[in-house]
Amino acid sequence: MRVPGLRTTTVAQLSERSREIFRRIVDAYVRTGDPIGSRTLARQLGMDLSPATIRDVMADLEAAGLLRAPHTSAGRLPTEAGLRLFVDGLLEVGDLADEERRRIDAQCRAAGRSIEEMLGKATATLSGLSHCAGLVMAPKLESPLKHIEFINLGPGRALVILVNDKGLVENRIIDVPDTVSVTALMEAANFLNARLPGLTLEESRETILAEIENKRNQLDELTRKVVEAGLAIWNGGIIGGVLIIRGQSHLLEDVTALNDLERIRALFESLENGEKVLRLLERAHRAEGVQIFIGAENELFLMSGCAMIVAPYRNRREQIIGAIGVIGPTRIDYARIIPMVDYTAKMIGRLIG
Repeated sequence: MRVPGLRTTTVAQLSERSREIFRRIVDAYVRTGDPIGSRTLARQLGMDLSPATIRDVMADLEAAGLLRAPHTSAGRLPTEAGLRLFVDGLLEVGDLADEERRRIDAQCRAAGRSIEEMLGKATATLSGLSHCAGLVMAPKLESPLKHIEFINLGPGRALVILVNDKGLVENRIIDVPDTVSVTALMEAANFLNARLPGLTLEESRETILAEIENKRNQLDELTRKVVEAGLAIWNGGIIGGVLIIRGQSHLLEDVTALNDLERIRALFESLENGEKVLRLLERAHRAEGVQIFIGAENELFLMSGCAMIVAPYRNRREQIIGAIGVIGPTRIDYARIIPMVDYTAKMIGRLIG
């Protein structure tokens, strides 16, 4: 994940001195959010390096696109490319604290909750521990289906209501022919309900589409299109699950200026819309392990200066069925939060399994 147009520098290309100075600058940024100057670094390093020597190193790092100067003579901050280099090549991930592990366990294991309630509680706990916004993609329905219904929403649109054998409900809006009638919607629902018992969404989809293809049942054209539209929305990935977001107020904790507030407002709008978040979680869903998105690497954070740490979770068949993570400032405590997100995702997978 690279920022277009930026010269690529690897850790191997940096000298030991440059790596240590760069690490100190990033550590200071994560800890305080403030730039750090050459004199402060000289006192910290104790390597018989003069401020002038450190300034030369900082200038080289800036020329490589890894550092930036927010103001003249104000010290240096890491760029988004610099943070990516740090995360990929210099970050030392810590262990999850015992107290944090106990809190995640306790909230996830709370009895009497549905899967969505458990995921919501886990996300809120993750948000509270990380001081970031937490988000999770709940899995789409996989249990056997009990009932399906189509409700007319006006020309060209219908609401699909799916109920599984555990009583969980999924609602989705689909496109249908403008001329479809209430009768056609009822016929489509009756056709599907007669074939749903005991079948998962994927099983029912494959069976019914094959039946339509073989023309074993004579459906009129409009009813057939409704049936196909109702089934097609569940094809391909976890999109179709439920997006849960908790702790958005944490994103306001680092706001210090009006332009910062505007960036966060834009992020809030994206989160409320949900579509971009779903696409980002879909990328995490296709990957193995914890994924990290920093700033302009993704369109969701293009203007907000934020980062996202997310990990997929699996069902008992080791299939990835969702993702959970946090969104925070680019100076998020990566070393502490990466194992936190990873552990939460694995705990959810064990409980769902």
